Amino acid sequence: MKALRATARRIEAGTPAHRDRAIDGLRALALVAVPTGHWLLGGFTRSPDGALHNASPLSAFGGLAPASWFLQMLGIFFLVGGYASVLSFRRHQGPAGTWLRGRIARLGRPVLGVTAVWAALLPLLHFGLGVPGDTLRTASTLVVQPLWFVGVYTVVTALTPYCVRAARRLGVWAAAPLLASVAAVDFLRYGPYAGAVPSWFGVLNVLPGWLFAYQLGVSWGEGRVARRHAWGLLLGGAALFAALLVWFGYPASMVGVPGEARTNSHPPSLLVLALAAVQSGAAVLLRERIGRLLRRPALWAPVVVVNLSAMTILCWHQSAMLVAAVPASYAGGAAGLVGAPDSVGWILARLAWLPLFAGLLVLIGRYARVFESPWTRAGAVRRAGAGVLAAGFAVFALGLA
Repeated sequence: MKALRATARRIEAGTPAHRDRAIDGLRALALVAVPTGHWLLGGFTRSPDGALHNASPLSAFGGLAPASWFLQMLGIFFLVGGYASVLSFRRHQGPAGTWLRGRIARLGRPVLGVTAVWAALLPLLHFGLGVPGDTLRTASTLVVQPLWFVGVYTVVTALTPYCVRAARRLGVWAAAPLLASVAAVDFLRYGPYAGAVPSWFGVLNVLPGWLFAYQLGVSWGEGRVARRHAWGLLLGGAALFAALLVWFGYPASMVGVPGEARTNSHPPSLLVLALAAVQSGAAVLLRERIGRLLRRPALWAPVVVVNLSAMTILCWHQSAMLVAAVPASYAGGAAGLVGAPDSVGWILARLAWLPLFAGLLVLIGRYARVFESPWTRAGAVRRAGAGVLAAGFAVFALGLA
């Protein structure tokens, strides 16, 4: 405890006075929600040949859906991403392309690292240790699952200069056309003309759906989101959210449920934007209070650690769960880890596994964080090799081979 207090004091002493602690705190909260949600709402079943397959407690416990409202915090992540990006863009000296390349490199290195490592592990696990191919397919799907976010976030980040212009002209209302666009697509794919709309049509929601909160964050960073706007987002988003659930039949879960025909998040539906509006309004209203709270070194230190390891957490948290689950599959299963997630006992047992998952993630992160730093020692050959491995893993994980 003495060492932890000393570390907290060092972090506090090294924090610049101008650091916006509330923004970092919100980002840390959204980051921690990602592994927590995946660890709580993702399970495994074991087939007779010993292979692992994905399962979800939401299939048996529809009453758990409200938990996804609190664990799905990508609206907060995109909001603070837009806020931080506009400040960084404003400070940048030089062409916008140089700024964008730096941001993309920071996002891309960890993704390239985790996929290259897994590509190298697949043959070793299968041919060396006898891990079933279906288990490796399940594992690869889980590893890739959170990485879609990086691709979307990269595209959204590239639009920052345009988002800034829109914010300066329209303020908080710059996000309104994005909301209208998603509403129009949802009307076509779920309304009276749904039978005539092709299945791929929902993909049109991907960019405006996730750009919505990012644009709000840019407007916030430009000083164009006042408290009255925040109250409007909070109350208006809550009203829209309730209406979509009660009168328009939207699924209650914010994440996909196996066997369900509709999903809210892939691609984002209007319900996702309603939740993002609620989260954004609450974030703006609570900003000062959060900032004061994080003046305490004991609370501020973990926020700093989480932010410094943001991409490591995002890229490797599923691997931490798999490190525990794959060995358990050889033992025939383990309550809350490998076995049908269809009982209250499973839920309680899964809660007990969370500290182990977190500990494994910390252990993995000690070595994986190197991928977040610039690859100054990696020559062209090593980088090309990592790219080839990553591409091979993507082909396998997406079922293309």
